[in-house]
Amino acid sequence: MTDETPLERERRAKVERLRTEGREPYPWSFVGRVTSDAVRARARTLSPGEEAPEHPARVAGRVKAIRVHGRTAFADLEDRDGSIQLLLRSDTMGDAGFDTALRDLDPGDIVGAEGTPALSKRGEPSVHVRSLALLAKAIAPPPEKYHGLQDVEERLRRRYLDLMSSPETRALFRTRTLLLRELRRYLDAAQFFEVETPILLPIAGGAAAEPFVTHSRYLDADVQLRIAQELPLKRLLVGGLERVYELGRTFRNEDLDSVHSPEFTELEIYWAYADYHDMRRLIEGLFGHLAERVRELLPDSAGAQQGARDFTPPFATVDFVDELERRSGIDGILSKSPEELRSLARKVGSTVPDSSAPGVFLDKLFEHYVEPHLDRLTFVVDHPAATTPLAKRHRSRPGRVERFEMFYRGFELGNAYTELNDPDEQERRFREQLGSRGEEAYAYDADFVRALLHGMPPATGVGIGVDRLVMGLVGAASIKDVLLFPLVRPR
Repeated sequence: MTDETPLERERRAKVERLRTEGREPYPWSFVGRVTSDAVRARARTLSPGEEAPEHPARVAGRVKAIRVHGRTAFADLEDRDGSIQLLLRSDTMGDAGFDTALRDLDPGDIVGAEGTPALSKRGEPSVHVRSLALLAKAIAPPPEKYHGLQDVEERLRRRYLDLMSSPETRALFRTRTLLLRELRRYLDAAQFFEVETPILLPIAGGAAAEPFVTHSRYLDADVQLRIAQELPLKRLLVGGLERVYELGRTFRNEDLDSVHSPEFTELEIYWAYADYHDMRRLIEGLFGHLAERVRELLPDSAGAQQGARDFTPPFATVDFVDELERRSGIDGILSKSPEELRSLARKVGSTVPDSSAPGVFLDKLFEHYVEPHLDRLTFVVDHPAATTPLAKRHRSRPGRVERFEMFYRGFELGNAYTELNDPDEQERRFREQLGSRGEEAYAYDADFVRALLHGMPPATGVGIGVDRLVMGLVGAASIKDVLLFPLVRPR
Protein backbone atom coordinates (compact mmCIF):
# COMPACT_ATOMS: atom_id res chain seq x y z
CA MET A 1 0.00 0.00 0.00
CA THR A 2 1.54 3.30 -1.13
CA ASP A 3 0.35 5.35 1.87
CA GLU A 4 1.94 3.09 4.47
CA THR A 5 4.46 4.53 6.91
CA PRO A 6 8.04 3.18 7.12
CA LEU A 7 7.07 1.39 10.36
CA GLU A 8 4.09 -0.30 8.67
CA ARG A 9 6.28 -1.35 5.73
CA GLU A 10 8.76 -2.82 8.20
CA ARG A 11 6.01 -4.84 9.87
CA ARG A 12 4.62 -6.01 6.55
CA ALA A 13 8.10 -7.24 5.65
CA LYS A 14 8.02 -9.38 8.79
CA VAL A 15 4.81 -10.97 7.54
CA GLU A 16 6.48 -11.85 4.25
CA ARG A 17 9.54 -13.22 6.08
CA LEU A 18 7.40 -15.42 8.31
CA ARG A 19 5.62 -16.90 5.30
CA THR A 20 8.92 -17.46 3.53
CA GLU A 21 10.06 -19.38 6.60
CA GLY A 22 6.90 -21.50 6.41
CA ARG A 23 5.26 -19.93 9.48
CA GLU A 24 1.70 -18.59 9.27
CA PRO A 25 1.42 -15.05 10.77
CA TYR A 26 -2.38 -15.43 11.08
CA PRO A 27 -3.09 -18.96 12.38
CA TRP A 28 -6.58 -20.35 12.85
CA SER A 29 -6.92 -20.80 16.63
CA PHE A 30 -5.22 -21.10 20.00
CA VAL A 31 -6.95 -23.86 21.94
CA GLY A 32 -7.01 -24.29 25.71
CA ARG A 33 -6.59 -20.61 26.43
CA VAL A 34 -7.54 -19.16 29.83
CA THR A 35 -7.98 -15.48 30.68
CA SER A 36 -5.43 -13.35 32.49
CA ASP A 37 -7.75 -13.15 35.50
CA ALA A 38 -7.37 -16.90 36.11
CA VAL A 39 -3.58 -16.68 35.96
CA ARG A 40 -3.47 -13.64 38.24
CA ALA A 41 -5.61 -15.47 40.79
CA ARG A 42 -3.21 -18.44 40.73
CA ALA A 43 -0.11 -16.19 40.90
CA ARG A 44 -1.41 -14.31 43.95
CA THR A 45 -1.27 -17.54 45.95
CA LEU A 46 2.51 -17.64 45.46
CA SER A 47 5.39 -15.93 47.22
CA PRO A 48 7.56 -13.41 45.31
CA GLY A 49 9.91 -15.29 43.00
CA GLU A 50 7.84 -18.50 43.19
CA GLU A 51 6.22 -20.43 40.31
CA ALA A 52 3.43 -23.02 40.04
CA PRO A 53 4.76 -25.58 37.51
CA GLU A 54 1.99 -28.00 38.41
CA HIS A 55 -0.57 -25.56 36.91
CA PRO A 56 0.61 -24.78 33.33
CA ALA A 57 -1.46 -22.14 31.54
CA ARG A 58 -2.06 -20.88 28.01
CA VAL A 59 -2.91 -17.18 27.71
CA ALA A 60 -3.56 -15.02 24.66
CA GLY A 61 -4.04 -11.34 23.98
CA ARG A 62 -2.49 -8.18 22.60
CA VAL A 63 1.10 -7.19 23.34
CA LYS A 64 1.07 -3.70 24.84
CA ALA A 65 4.79 -3.24 25.48
CA ILE A 66 8.10 -5.15 25.27
CA ARG A 67 11.15 -4.55 27.47
CA VAL A 68 14.42 -6.37 26.79
CA HIS A 69 17.17 -6.80 29.42
CA GLY A 70 19.94 -8.92 27.91
CA ARG A 71 18.76 -12.53 27.67
CA THR A 72 15.55 -11.72 29.55
CA ALA A 73 12.52 -9.84 28.23
CA PHE A 74 9.19 -8.74 29.63
CA ALA A 75 6.00 -8.22 27.62
CA ASP A 76 2.68 -6.84 28.86
CA LEU A 77 -0.20 -8.92 27.49
CA GLU A 78 -3.75 -7.56 27.60
CA ASP A 79 -6.99 -9.49 27.20
CA ARG A 80 -10.64 -8.90 28.14
CA ASP A 81 -9.93 -9.26 31.87
CA GLY A 82 -6.91 -6.97 32.09
CA SER A 83 -3.19 -7.47 31.73
CA ILE A 84 -0.60 -10.05 32.70
CA GLN A 85 3.17 -9.90 32.45
CA LEU A 86 4.97 -12.38 30.20
CA LEU A 87 8.47 -13.34 31.36
CA LEU A 88 10.65 -14.55 28.45
CA ARG A 89 14.08 -16.01 29.20
CA SER A 90 16.57 -17.60 26.83
CA ASP A 91 17.44 -20.35 29.32
CA THR A 92 13.77 -21.42 29.37
CA MET A 93 12.79 -20.89 25.73
CA GLY A 94 16.18 -21.75 24.27
CA ASP A 95 18.37 -19.22 22.50
CA ALA A 96 16.70 -19.80 19.13
CA GLY A 97 13.16 -19.55 20.52
CA PHE A 98 14.02 -16.43 22.51
CA ASP A 99 15.70 -14.68 19.57
CA THR A 100 12.88 -15.62 17.17
CA ALA A 101 10.22 -14.27 19.54
CA LEU A 102 11.96 -10.92 19.90
CA ARG A 103 12.62 -10.67 16.18
CA ASP A 104 8.98 -11.37 15.33
CA LEU A 105 7.18 -9.31 17.95
CA ASP A 106 5.96 -5.72 17.93
CA PRO A 107 3.59 -3.83 20.24
CA GLY A 108 0.04 -4.42 19.03
CA ASP A 109 0.59 -8.05 17.95
CA ILE A 110 -1.81 -10.73 19.13
CA VAL A 111 0.11 -13.62 20.68
CA GLY A 112 -0.47 -16.85 22.57
CA ALA A 113 1.86 -17.92 25.35
CA GLU A 114 2.22 -21.23 27.16
CA GLY A 115 4.02 -21.35 30.46
CA THR A 116 3.86 -21.38 34.23
CA PRO A 117 1.98 -18.99 36.53
CA ALA A 118 4.53 -17.05 38.59
CA LEU A 119 4.88 -14.11 40.93
CA SER A 120 7.88 -11.97 40.09
CA LYS A 121 10.36 -10.88 42.75
CA ARG A 122 8.59 -7.51 42.67
CA GLY A 123 5.22 -9.16 43.26
CA GLU A 124 3.96 -8.89 39.65
CA PRO A 125 1.60 -11.73 38.51
CA SER A 126 3.31 -13.27 35.48
CA VAL A 127 3.53 -16.17 33.08
CA HIS A 128 7.00 -17.70 32.82
CA VAL A 129 6.87 -18.46 29.09
CA ARG A 130 7.92 -21.81 27.66
CA SER A 131 6.72 -21.13 24.12
CA LEU A 132 5.25 -18.17 22.28
CA ALA A 133 3.03 -18.17 19.15
CA LEU A 134 2.20 -15.21 16.94
CA LEU A 135 -1.58 -15.25 16.36
CA ALA A 136 -2.08 -12.02 14.37
CA LYS A 137 0.60 -9.66 13.15
CA ALA A 138 -0.41 -6.02 13.60
CA ILE A 139 0.69 -4.05 10.54
CA ALA A 140 -0.49 -0.72 11.96
CA PRO A 141 0.98 0.21 15.36
CA PRO A 142 -1.32 0.78 18.36
CA PRO A 143 -2.08 4.28 19.68
CA GLU A 144 0.74 5.88 21.64
CA LYS A 145 1.03 4.15 25.00
CA TYR A 146 0.45 6.99 27.44
CA HIS A 147 -1.81 9.32 25.48
CA GLY A 148 -3.96 6.99 23.36
CA LEU A 149 -6.37 8.71 21.00
CA GLN A 150 -6.60 12.35 22.03
CA ASP A 151 -8.77 13.52 19.12
CA VAL A 152 -12.39 13.11 20.24
CA GLU A 153 -13.73 12.75 16.72
CA GLU A 154 -11.08 10.16 15.86
CA ARG A 155 -12.10 8.16 18.94
CA LEU A 156 -15.64 8.02 17.58
CA ARG A 157 -14.60 7.18 14.02
CA ARG A 158 -12.17 4.45 15.10
CA ARG A 159 -13.73 3.16 18.28
CA TYR A 160 -11.63 -0.01 18.03
CA LEU A 161 -8.51 2.07 18.72
CA ASP A 162 -10.24 3.88 21.58
CA LEU A 163 -11.13 0.51 23.11
CA MET A 164 -7.62 -0.80 22.48
CA SER A 165 -5.94 2.09 24.26
CA SER A 166 -8.42 2.95 27.01
CA PRO A 167 -9.35 0.60 29.87
CA GLU A 168 -11.91 3.22 30.93
CA THR A 169 -13.70 2.98 27.58
CA ARG A 170 -13.75 -0.81 27.78
CA ALA A 171 -15.15 -0.64 31.31
CA LEU A 172 -17.86 1.80 30.23
CA PHE A 173 -19.13 -0.40 27.41
CA ARG A 174 -18.93 -3.51 29.55
CA THR A 175 -21.06 -1.65 32.08
CA ARG A 176 -23.56 -0.67 29.41
CA THR A 177 -24.00 -4.32 28.39
CA LEU A 178 -24.39 -5.46 31.99
CA LEU A 179 -26.94 -2.71 32.69
CA LEU A 180 -29.07 -3.87 29.76
CA ARG A 181 -28.84 -7.40 31.12
CA GLU A 182 -30.00 -6.13 34.53
CA LEU A 183 -32.83 -4.19 32.91
CA ARG A 184 -34.13 -7.37 31.28
CA ARG A 185 -33.80 -9.33 34.51
CA TYR A 186 -35.77 -6.71 36.40
CA LEU A 187 -38.64 -6.71 33.92
CA ASP A 188 -38.62 -10.50 33.57
CA ALA A 189 -38.89 -10.79 37.35
CA ALA A 190 -41.90 -8.44 37.21
CA GLN A 191 -43.52 -10.93 34.78
CA PHE A 192 -43.12 -8.83 31.64
CA PHE A 193 -42.66 -10.69 28.37
CA GLU A 194 -39.93 -9.58 25.95
CA VAL A 195 -41.05 -9.39 22.31
CA GLU A 196 -39.73 -8.18 18.96
CA THR A 197 -41.82 -6.01 16.66
CA PRO A 198 -41.08 -4.87 13.08
CA ILE A 199 -38.51 -2.25 12.21
CA LEU A 200 -39.81 -1.82 8.64
CA LEU A 201 -43.38 -0.51 8.60
CA PRO A 202 -45.87 0.85 6.04
CA ILE A 203 -46.41 3.80 8.42
CA ALA A 204 -44.00 4.74 11.20
CA GLY A 205 -46.22 5.92 14.05
CA GLY A 206 -46.20 6.27 17.80
CA ALA A 207 -44.12 9.45 17.98
CA ALA A 208 -43.77 12.88 16.42
CA ALA A 209 -40.63 12.44 14.32
CA GLU A 210 -39.52 12.21 10.72
CA PRO A 211 -38.86 8.62 9.62
CA PHE A 212 -36.19 7.23 7.33
CA VAL A 213 -37.79 5.88 4.15
CA THR A 214 -36.57 2.98 2.01
CA HIS A 215 -38.07 0.90 -0.79
CA SER A 216 -39.14 -2.75 -0.91
CA ARG A 217 -38.50 -4.18 -4.37
CA TYR A 218 -40.71 -7.18 -3.66
CA LEU A 219 -43.69 -5.05 -2.59
CA ASP A 220 -42.80 -2.23 -4.99
CA ALA A 221 -43.67 0.14 -2.17
CA ASP A 222 -41.92 2.53 0.17
CA VAL A 223 -41.54 1.43 3.78
CA GLN A 224 -40.40 3.40 6.82
CA LEU A 225 -37.99 2.57 9.63
CA ARG A 226 -39.81 2.69 12.94
CA ILE A 227 -39.67 5.86 15.01
CA ALA A 228 -41.19 4.11 18.05
CA GLN A 229 -42.32 0.65 19.12
CA GLU A 230 -45.56 1.86 20.68
CA LEU A 231 -48.32 0.98 18.24
CA PRO A 232 -47.21 -2.62 17.48
CA LEU A 233 -46.80 -3.26 21.20
CA LYS A 234 -50.28 -1.91 21.97
CA ARG A 235 -51.68 -4.21 19.29
CA LEU A 236 -50.24 -7.03 21.40
CA LEU A 237 -52.31 -5.82 24.36
CA VAL A 238 -55.37 -6.13 22.13
CA GLY A 239 -54.26 -9.69 21.34
CA GLY A 240 -54.04 -10.65 25.00
CA LEU A 241 -50.32 -10.30 25.83
CA GLU A 242 -50.87 -8.28 28.98
CA ARG A 243 -47.32 -7.33 29.99
CA VAL A 244 -44.81 -6.79 27.18
CA TYR A 245 -41.58 -4.94 26.61
CA GLU A 246 -39.14 -4.44 23.76
CA LEU A 247 -35.52 -3.36 23.90
CA GLY A 248 -34.36 -2.52 20.40
CA ARG A 249 -33.12 -0.06 17.83
CA THR A 250 -35.27 2.86 16.75
CA PHE A 251 -34.57 5.38 13.98
CA ARG A 252 -35.44 9.07 13.59
CA ASN A 253 -34.26 11.31 10.79
CA GLU A 254 -33.10 14.05 13.12
CA ASP A 255 -30.10 15.91 14.48
CA LEU A 256 -26.78 14.58 15.71
CA ASP A 257 -25.79 16.32 18.93
CA SER A 258 -24.91 15.53 22.53
CA VAL A 259 -28.33 13.98 23.28
CA HIS A 260 -29.62 12.96 19.82
CA SER A 261 -28.62 10.11 17.53
CA PRO A 262 -30.60 9.10 14.41
CA GLU A 263 -30.17 5.47 15.49
CA PHE A 264 -30.71 4.73 19.16
CA THR A 265 -31.77 2.02 21.60
CA GLU A 266 -35.24 2.33 23.06
CA LEU A 267 -37.06 0.49 25.81
CA GLU A 268 -40.86 0.42 25.63
CA ILE A 269 -43.04 -1.29 28.24
CA TYR A 270 -46.83 -1.86 28.10
CA TRP A 271 -48.91 -3.07 31.02
CA ALA A 272 -52.58 -3.97 30.82
CA TYR A 273 -54.95 -3.13 33.70
CA ALA A 274 -52.49 -0.61 35.19
CA ASP A 275 -52.18 3.19 34.95
CA TYR A 276 -49.41 5.77 34.90
CA HIS A 277 -49.10 5.74 38.71
CA ASP A 278 -48.27 2.02 38.54
CA MET A 279 -45.78 2.67 35.75
CA ARG A 280 -44.06 5.38 37.74
CA ARG A 281 -43.52 3.00 40.65
CA LEU A 282 -42.12 0.37 38.28
CA ILE A 283 -39.69 2.85 36.69
CA GLU A 284 -38.55 4.26 40.02
CA GLY A 285 -37.75 0.73 41.16
CA LEU A 286 -35.91 0.00 37.90
CA PHE A 287 -33.83 3.17 38.14
CA GLY A 288 -32.91 2.44 41.75
CA HIS A 289 -31.86 -1.10 40.83
CA LEU A 290 -29.68 0.08 37.93
CA ALA A 291 -28.12 2.77 40.14
CA GLU A 292 -27.05 0.12 42.64
CA ARG A 293 -25.43 -1.93 39.87
CA VAL A 294 -23.53 1.12 38.59
CA ARG A 295 -22.07 1.64 42.07
CA GLU A 296 -20.73 -1.91 41.94
CA LEU A 297 -19.54 -1.90 38.32
CA LEU A 298 -17.71 1.47 38.26
CA PRO A 299 -16.53 2.05 41.83
CA ASP A 300 -13.63 4.28 40.74
CA SER A 301 -15.60 6.58 38.42
CA ALA A 302 -16.66 9.82 40.10
CA GLY A 303 -19.16 10.51 37.30
CA ALA A 304 -20.78 7.09 37.66
CA GLN A 305 -20.97 7.34 41.44
CA GLN A 306 -22.71 10.72 41.09
CA GLY A 307 -25.05 9.25 38.47
CA ALA A 308 -25.89 6.39 40.82
CA ARG A 309 -26.81 8.87 43.55
CA ASP A 310 -28.95 10.89 41.14
CA PHE A 311 -30.85 7.78 39.98
CA THR A 312 -31.69 6.60 43.49
CA PRO A 313 -35.31 7.38 44.55
CA PRO A 314 -37.12 9.48 45.62
CA PHE A 315 -37.26 11.83 42.63
CA ALA A 316 -38.55 15.35 42.18
CA THR A 317 -41.99 16.00 40.65
CA VAL A 318 -43.28 19.10 38.84
CA ASP A 319 -46.60 19.82 37.16
CA PHE A 320 -46.23 20.67 33.44
CA VAL A 321 -48.69 23.58 33.41
CA ASP A 322 -47.90 25.00 36.86
CA GLU A 323 -44.15 24.95 36.24
CA LEU A 324 -44.47 26.47 32.77
CA GLU A 325 -46.65 29.30 34.06
CA ARG A 326 -44.34 29.91 37.02
CA ARG A 327 -41.16 30.05 34.97
CA SER A 328 -42.61 31.98 32.02
CA GLY A 329 -44.90 34.37 33.89
CA ILE A 330 -47.72 33.45 31.47
CA ASP A 331 -51.08 32.93 33.18
CA GLY A 332 -53.92 30.79 31.88
CA ILE A 333 -51.77 28.95 29.36
CA LEU A 334 -54.44 26.30 28.70
CA SER A 335 -56.98 28.93 27.69
CA LYS A 336 -54.73 30.50 25.03
CA SER A 337 -55.82 30.24 21.39
CA PRO A 338 -53.63 28.51 18.82
CA GLU A 339 -52.68 31.92 17.45
CA GLU A 340 -51.66 33.19 20.89
CA LEU A 341 -49.59 30.07 21.55
CA ARG A 342 -47.91 30.44 18.17
CA SER A 343 -47.04 34.05 18.94
CA LEU A 344 -45.63 33.14 22.36
CA ALA A 345 -43.53 30.36 20.83
CA ARG A 346 -42.21 32.67 18.14
CA LYS A 347 -41.05 35.12 20.83
CA VAL A 348 -38.76 32.45 22.32
CA GLY A 349 -37.26 31.49 18.96
CA SER A 350 -39.42 28.54 17.87
CA THR A 351 -39.13 27.86 14.15
CA VAL A 352 -41.78 25.14 13.76
CA PRO A 353 -44.31 25.79 10.96
CA ASP A 354 -47.28 28.07 11.61
CA SER A 355 -49.59 25.14 10.83
CA SER A 356 -48.27 23.10 13.76
CA ALA A 357 -50.74 21.78 16.32
CA PRO A 358 -51.17 23.85 19.53
CA GLY A 359 -49.45 21.11 21.51
CA VAL A 360 -46.27 21.65 19.52
CA PHE A 361 -46.15 25.30 20.61
CA LEU A 362 -46.79 24.32 24.22
CA ASP A 363 -43.91 21.84 24.02
CA LYS A 364 -41.63 24.53 22.59
CA LEU A 365 -42.52 26.90 25.42
CA PHE A 366 -41.84 24.21 28.01
CA GLU A 367 -38.58 23.35 26.27
CA HIS A 368 -37.49 27.00 26.48
CA TYR A 369 -38.66 27.99 29.95
CA VAL A 370 -38.50 24.80 32.01
CA GLU A 371 -36.27 22.06 30.59
CA PRO A 372 -32.94 23.88 31.13
CA HIS A 373 -33.73 24.01 34.87
CA LEU A 374 -34.41 20.27 35.26
CA ASP A 375 -30.90 19.33 36.41
CA ARG A 376 -31.87 16.64 38.90
CA LEU A 377 -33.92 13.62 37.88
CA THR A 378 -37.46 14.99 37.68
CA PHE A 379 -40.88 13.59 36.78
CA VAL A 380 -42.98 16.15 34.86
CA VAL A 381 -46.65 15.20 35.18
CA ASP A 382 -50.14 15.87 33.79
CA HIS A 383 -49.49 17.48 30.43
CA PRO A 384 -51.99 19.50 28.41
CA ALA A 385 -54.19 17.23 26.26
CA ALA A 386 -53.08 19.10 23.12
CA THR A 387 -49.52 17.80 23.51
CA THR A 388 -50.34 14.10 23.49
CA PRO A 389 -52.63 12.34 21.00
CA LEU A 390 -51.96 8.85 22.41
CA ALA A 391 -52.62 9.44 26.13
CA LYS A 392 -55.87 9.04 28.07
CA ARG A 393 -57.59 12.18 29.35
CA HIS A 394 -56.97 12.92 33.00
CA ARG A 395 -59.71 11.47 35.20
CA SER A 396 -59.94 14.60 37.41
CA ARG A 397 -58.19 17.50 35.66
CA PRO A 398 -59.97 18.91 32.59
CA GLY A 399 -57.73 19.74 29.64
CA ARG A 400 -54.99 17.41 30.87
CA VAL A 401 -53.86 13.87 30.10
CA GLU A 402 -52.38 11.23 32.40
CA ARG A 403 -48.79 11.45 31.33
CA PHE A 404 -45.36 11.87 32.85
CA GLU A 405 -41.97 12.58 31.33
CA MET A 406 -38.61 12.04 33.00
CA PHE A 407 -35.92 14.68 32.65
CA TYR A 408 -32.31 14.72 33.80
CA ARG A 409 -29.65 17.41 33.30
CA GLY A 410 -31.99 19.25 30.92
CA PHE A 411 -32.80 16.38 28.55
CA GLU A 412 -35.73 13.98 28.33
CA LEU A 413 -35.16 10.39 29.44
CA GLY A 414 -38.59 8.91 28.82
CA ASN A 415 -42.29 9.40 28.40
CA ALA A 416 -45.24 7.47 29.89
CA TYR A 417 -49.03 7.55 29.64
CA THR A 418 -52.15 6.00 30.87
CA GLU A 419 -52.93 4.78 27.36
CA LEU A 420 -55.86 6.00 25.27
CA ASN A 421 -58.00 2.96 24.42
CA ASP A 422 -61.19 4.59 23.09
CA PRO A 423 -61.09 3.95 19.30
CA ASP A 424 -63.37 6.88 18.42
CA GLU A 425 -61.37 9.30 20.55
CA GLN A 426 -58.12 7.96 19.07
CA GLU A 427 -59.39 8.47 15.52
CA ARG A 428 -60.55 11.99 16.34
CA ARG A 429 -57.16 12.94 17.78
CA PHE A 430 -55.30 11.49 14.81
CA ARG A 431 -57.50 13.46 12.41
CA GLU A 432 -57.01 16.67 14.40
CA GLN A 433 -53.30 16.21 13.87
CA LEU A 434 -53.82 15.71 10.15
CA GLY A 435 -55.73 18.97 10.02
CA SER A 436 -52.75 20.90 11.38
CA ARG A 437 -49.71 19.03 10.11
CA GLY A 438 -46.50 20.50 11.45
CA GLU A 439 -43.06 19.00 11.63
CA GLU A 440 -44.00 17.16 14.83
CA ALA A 441 -47.39 15.65 13.93
CA TYR A 442 -48.22 12.01 14.56
CA ALA A 443 -48.89 9.86 11.50
CA TYR A 444 -52.41 8.47 11.08
CA ASP A 445 -52.38 4.69 11.49
CA ALA A 446 -55.76 3.36 10.35
CA ASP A 447 -54.92 -0.24 11.26
CA PHE A 448 -54.16 0.76 14.85
CA VAL A 449 -57.56 2.43 15.14
CA ARG A 450 -59.10 -0.72 13.69
CA ALA A 451 -57.27 -2.80 16.32
CA LEU A 452 -58.71 -0.63 19.09
CA LEU A 453 -62.22 -1.41 17.78
CA HIS A 454 -61.66 -4.96 19.05
CA GLY A 455 -61.05 -3.64 22.56
CA MET A 456 -57.76 -2.81 24.27
CA PRO A 457 -57.77 -3.18 28.06
CA PRO A 458 -56.97 -0.16 30.20
CA ALA A 459 -53.21 0.07 30.18
CA THR A 460 -50.12 2.13 30.78
CA GLY A 461 -46.97 2.38 28.68
CA VAL A 462 -43.56 4.00 28.73
CA GLY A 463 -40.76 4.68 26.25
CA ILE A 464 -37.23 5.29 27.54
CA GLY A 465 -34.14 6.32 25.60
CA VAL A 466 -31.66 3.70 26.80
CA ASP A 467 -28.58 5.55 25.55
CA ARG A 468 -29.59 8.66 27.50
CA LEU A 469 -30.35 6.51 30.54
CA VAL A 470 -26.86 4.99 30.39
CA MET A 471 -25.42 8.49 29.87
CA GLY A 472 -27.00 9.65 33.09
CA LEU A 473 -26.10 6.56 35.08
CA VAL A 474 -22.39 6.59 34.15
CA GLY A 475 -21.98 10.37 34.08
CA ALA A 476 -21.16 10.65 30.35
CA ALA A 477 -21.20 14.09 28.73
CA SER A 478 -22.53 13.01 25.32
CA ILE A 479 -24.69 10.26 23.87
CA LYS A 480 -21.79 9.48 21.52
CA ASP A 481 -19.75 8.40 24.55
CA VAL A 482 -22.12 5.47 25.20
CA LEU A 483 -22.64 4.39 21.57
CA LEU A 484 -19.98 2.00 20.30
CA PHE A 485 -20.21 3.28 16.72
CA PRO A 486 -22.10 6.58 16.64
CA LEU A 487 -22.97 8.14 13.31
CA VAL A 488 -20.57 10.99 12.55
CA ARG A 489 -20.35 13.53 9.76
CA PRO A 490 -18.27 12.61 6.70
CA ARG A 491 -14.68 13.84 6.81
